[in-house]
Amino acid sequence: MNAPVQDLVFLPLGGVGEIGMNLALYGMGPPRSRKWLMVDCGVSFGGDDMPGVDLIMPDIRFVEGIKDNLAGIIITHAHEDHYGALYDLWPRLGVPVYMSPFASALHVAKRVMEYNAPKIEAEVFRQGERRMIGDFDVEFVPVSHSLPEPNALVLRTPFGTVLHTGDWKIDNDPLVGRPIDLDRLAEIGEEGVLAMVCDSTNATREGTSPSEGEVAVGLREVIAAAEGRVAVTIFASNVARIRAVALAAAETGREVVVVGRAIRRVIDVAGELGYLDDLPAFREEEAYGYLPPEKVVALVTGSQGESRAALAKIAFGEHRNVTLSKGDAVIFSSRTIPGNEKGVGAIKNALADQGVRIITDSDALIHTSGHPRREEMRRLYGMIKPRISVPVHGEPLHLAAHAELARSSGVEQVVSARNGRMVRLAPGDPVLIDKVGAGILVKDGYLLAPPEASGVLERRKVGYAGAMSIVVILDGQSDLADEPVVTLFGLPDADAEGRLFQGLVEQAVEGAILSIPKPRRRDEGLVAEAVRRAARARVNEKWGKKPLCEVVVTRI
Repeated sequence: MNAPVQDLVFLPLGGVGEIGMNLALYGMGPPRSRKWLMVDCGVSFGGDDMPGVDLIMPDIRFVEGIKDNLAGIIITHAHEDHYGALYDLWPRLGVPVYMSPFASALHVAKRVMEYNAPKIEAEVFRQGERRMIGDFDVEFVPVSHSLPEPNALVLRTPFGTVLHTGDWKIDNDPLVGRPIDLDRLAEIGEEGVLAMVCDSTNATREGTSPSEGEVAVGLREVIAAAEGRVAVTIFASNVARIRAVALAAAETGREVVVVGRAIRRVIDVAGELGYLDDLPAFREEEAYGYLPPEKVVALVTGSQGESRAALAKIAFGEHRNVTLSKGDAVIFSSRTIPGNEKGVGAIKNALADQGVRIITDSDALIHTSGHPRREEMRRLYGMIKPRISVPVHGEPLHLAAHAELARSSGVEQVVSARNGRMVRLAPGDPVLIDKVGAGILVKDGYLLAPPEASGVLERRKVGYAGAMSIVVILDGQSDLADEPVVTLFGLPDADAEGRLFQGLVEQAVEGAILSIPKPRRRDEGLVAEAVRRAARARVNEKWGKKPLCEVVVTRI
């Protein structure tokens, strides 16, 4: 079957088959010269399997190859997993970037804090606006999420309309900003929708997500019942939660002390945009020690167990201005992102050891997700009635649950998308037409590189089994001129029988060299490889692990 003269394609490079690091491309036109639009440019965060890595982001080699036909980058909302990679990746592309006022202002404020961050002059759009971006007719539809100004995108093309939901939920009482525009979404559904590319994060959860208004009531009840100091930790960008805490504090005779730069930055931006009007002034952290315990609420960064954030410093007694003690309470008005359980658990244990009361969403309605549960998803499918469903933003389990829900909601065709798979949405039935490179880049300090070039893979191996450095010195007759120089990093001192690993490795090295016929010892590469194999084999024999091993062979 011949390829069509023109087509409409969808290509995710991040966020499909995983949580976070969202980046999607839409292409339109002749296959050899498509015009492209990029949606979001996000990061995920390094875990124990990526020692030393701060951020992980999509590899954009494909995008660099088509950047001359790239109309721009739209940021659906200002969460790190949707816009956090801009600082590092945008300089490689240099195309226009489109953001809402809140996202743009937060970007500018964050740039001041970043090392050598590029200046991106974003073009600001307003919710409800419709404009042409290159060949793409784009409408920005307000949805609800856990920060101001989240947007779904309506892409009208000659092949049909695509609804890209971004992160969303149905919340008619979001406390801050516009609620989801269900009326407009219903109208778009009546116009006819070819495909809906939709968030899958909570596709395994039945029911409907609570509103931010309900959470505000829950927070007020918990704070009102507290007798000592109260600390509330949240996702810094959740302006509705900041407002809810401020209202609860005012209604219970307390003042809000801001502890942490990330929350202070968001408060400044949200205040400039009018999202925190009519609230009492927020106090700086230096005021904490002067307020009576029953008169303070500390709004604290570090809900995900970050070791350098304020909550960790408080829990481990390292914060210069803020302490907690027996009878005080910490409210975790957040969920723990998968992978962060260890850090969060350590903080909770440290607080509990001091007699601090810990309150989570299992104790009271103090948190709600910004993503739709299954009943909300069914409602949206009922309004939009897309011919094609493309589940995104989730791990395979979430994507599979979303696919099942879409089929049960009457969707004709469900696309099993994955990072790097290019899907033709139209004309004709959706079909996989190409695969492109869709790896990752790791941010390691100031450097950005693929994992294999960053040193992180070797670092991980060193963390598991240590390393050895061996220097072999040969004379003119290819005999050992001196004892091998063996340096061990991260190995035990001795084996189970008390023999030192230093001596065991030295013996293995000497034995390996003696086993090589003298004429062949002139091949220094061969000698180095024989020594490496022998040293690792001896350690593995006595320890059960194979360290990394670097061998240098020199002659005198």
